[in-house]
Amino acid sequence: MPTDSLPRQLARTRRFSLGAPAHPAVSADGRTVLFLRGRAGDDPLSCLWALDTVTGRERLLVDPAALDATGGALPEAERIRRERARVLGSGITAYATDASGRLAVFALDGVLRLADASDGTVRAVPTATAGYDPRLDPTGRWIAYVGDGALRVVGVDGGDDRELAAPERADVTYGIADHVAAESTHRTRGHWWSPDGAALLVARVDTAALARLHLADPAEPRRRPRVIRYPLAGTANADVSLWLLGLDGGRTEVRWDRAGYEYLTAAGWDAHGPYAAVQSRDQRTVRTLAIAPDGATRTLAEQRDDRWVELVPGVPVRTAGGALVDSADRGDTRHLTVDGTPVTPAGLQLRAVLGTDGDEVLFTASEEPTETHLWWYHPATGPRRLSDGPGLHTGLRRAGTLVLTTRAPGAPAGRTTVRREGGAPLPVTSYAQRPVLADRSEPLRLGPRDLRAALFLPTGHRPGDGPLPVLLDPYGGPATQKVTTGGAWWTLVSQWFADQGFAVLVVDGRGTPGRGPRWDKEVFADKATPALADQVEGLHETARLRPGLLDLGKVAIRGWSYGGYLAALAVLRRPDVFHAAVAGAAPTDQRLYDTHWQERFLGHPEEHPERYDACSLIGDAPGLRRPLLLVHGLADDNVLPVHALRLSAALLAAGRPHEVLPLSGTGHTPSDETVAENLHHHQLDFLRRSLGLG
Repeated sequence: MPTDSLPRQLARTRRFSLGAPAHPAVSADGRTVLFLRGRAGDDPLSCLWALDTVTGRERLLVDPAALDATGGALPEAERIRRERARVLGSGITAYATDASGRLAVFALDGVLRLADASDGTVRAVPTATAGYDPRLDPTGRWIAYVGDGALRVVGVDGGDDRELAAPERADVTYGIADHVAAESTHRTRGHWWSPDGAALLVARVDTAALARLHLADPAEPRRRPRVIRYPLAGTANADVSLWLLGLDGGRTEVRWDRAGYEYLTAAGWDAHGPYAAVQSRDQRTVRTLAIAPDGATRTLAEQRDDRWVELVPGVPVRTAGGALVDSADRGDTRHLTVDGTPVTPAGLQLRAVLGTDGDEVLFTASEEPTETHLWWYHPATGPRRLSDGPGLHTGLRRAGTLVLTTRAPGAPAGRTTVRREGGAPLPVTSYAQRPVLADRSEPLRLGPRDLRAALFLPTGHRPGDGPLPVLLDPYGGPATQKVTTGGAWWTLVSQWFADQGFAVLVVDGRGTPGRGPRWDKEVFADKATPALADQVEGLHETARLRPGLLDLGKVAIRGWSYGGYLAALAVLRRPDVFHAAVAGAAPTDQRLYDTHWQERFLGHPEEHPERYDACSLIGDAPGLRRPLLLVHGLADDNVLPVHALRLSAALLAAGRPHEVLPLSGTGHTPSDETVAENLHHHQLDFLRRSLGLG
């Protein structure tokens, strides 16, 4: 496969995720590890597998292409036909187990199926409606699922299917996460079983007050526009409430100050009862609540911050002894806390809590922002690091069995190993493809802010070959780091552009994760100025460190999503530095993104309109002096296409030449192989033309 086929390889392998083990679950005895994996690095159909941690043997439990309507095996001829076609979409994308880890339930095309890891049997579970997001109760007797907006339960034998909560009207759903929860607060679930399987804690979502947006596909004019309920900044959120629903028909509303704390950021039910975390609209206060059987709540903990309380994935959660595990920002460190006391040292930045086992806590944290390691906290001995070497490490631990996944250069999908006390490490087979090119980046630390950066040069570049035209390739904002030792797919894209004759520079500026609360929150009230200043500083510091390497008369910048915003911002506000830009899926009007994300940084637009004006790009349109390519998917329901259209209209009204590339039928992330491949080449051609490179 030639080097310049990397863009197609990225699309065909879904950025190298296909064929890699994912979503592991460990049985209660630690002997079995379930996981999802396709049969090849370009096979989109994900199957369910089981690994015996004693023998090291892997078993295929469920291949969706080989199932008939009842969950049983297909006739051989039909199995072969499906094997060749690899039908049924993406196969098994998620599953849930009972407390033992023996039973696993999943949905395929609305049909629930139950797999037994002990004997390898698989069968369909008949339901009254198409079912989604199925969850086994801990005892393994019942399955809760969402069907037609209702929360339903059915016995594992398919009997006694019943509706526990039905939507009162079309705007209401039970049992699923609302937009803000799924996109911004790390909560992707909407129902949680009690440990005894007798009741559920269920979210009710009412979207009646949300703005109604219409997303049409101009390439399909006979198709009706899709109506999206979207919480635009400054407008109403979904009305989210919690209910205790018993299998005996009992129904109790959970009561808290929902007007003061309208965001439900987390919830769960453990041996100590149901609980929830709620956040104020200004995001400066988060309360963790214990929920009584009558729906009353009491505050277990409260966090406050003058800017915003950062929501850490996986918290709050409780240990077996009832200790509350959470996070706290103290000075310039984000700590892991147990019952309100920090248990991690200064300088170790908490990234996520992955779970508890007894009174112990598994979490990820960073001492150096370009690395994330796996840690284990024990009340008697404190925190202990479980992973070694550079990379991004994560995992799962239960009953003495540790599943460790490490992402590092050369392994963008990660390498997964199972470790059991007293046994040799067991590698879990990965069929993920090896990238067709290697990341040859040089890590840099730049300027007085010690900016983390990576410099990519053409393969085979020798000292004295410069000066090279420069391409900055950042994300550069909250939520995503690009400069890590994790070997992510985007480093290969930067290397690919470098191999086309550029010096490619990636800089993580203020607001990117991993460097502590102060760094995170320097973008409060201004998402534009600090981020752009750090890109300029990174460029000039690199030129100072590598004299003669960079041609500062030919500097371009490209990016996607926030990175696309940063690219457009760069040519609009610093044309003295940047000479061309490719802005993909860029949020150009800050009022047209969602409440929780935008208001975290800029406040409410009615209270701080000047912040939204200063960070939006529409008003900068008359100042464009450099080539700008706007790229946007017309089916993007995250950053809506209106962002590109409004900026383009403003540029046209100001008489400023620019280019627009609309991607028909494409969402926020291009997935079609041809589109994804040719999009890279189109950007390359634009950059070469714009910089006069021939």
